[in-house]
Amino acid sequence: MPAIPAEDTCETNCVHPEAVAAAQAALPDEICVERATSFLKLVGDPTRLKILSALTSSELCVCDLAVAIGLSESATSHQLRLLRTGRVVTSRKEGRAVYYRLLDHHVTILIANALDHARE
Repeated sequence: MPAIPAEDTCETNCVHPEAVAAAQAALPDEICVERATSFLKLVGDPTRLKILSALTSSELCVCDLAVAIGLSESATSHQLRLLRTGRVVTSRKEGRAVYYRLLDHHVTILIANALDHARE
């Protein structure tokens, strides 16, 4: 195991009980941690992030989305299925076309914030 750089550790062992208590109070429960982790894994994939970024502009059918991100319809559909199952996007069928959009404003804000952070 690599040595921990000195600037990443305290030079003395000093616990601050009030700070520890506040940090522990801010921790989410285990179920929330598991759900959030699963969500972040879904949106953390480069292909899925491209899909989600494209969907921030408008609702798109699978065909249009595949062209927009440069992926086959089959591969795009597979990724969309994962995103729908993970409650990141929702879909509606119109005739023979399936249209996708981001599930809610939480997803929209997360994607926008992640991309803004990356551009800084």
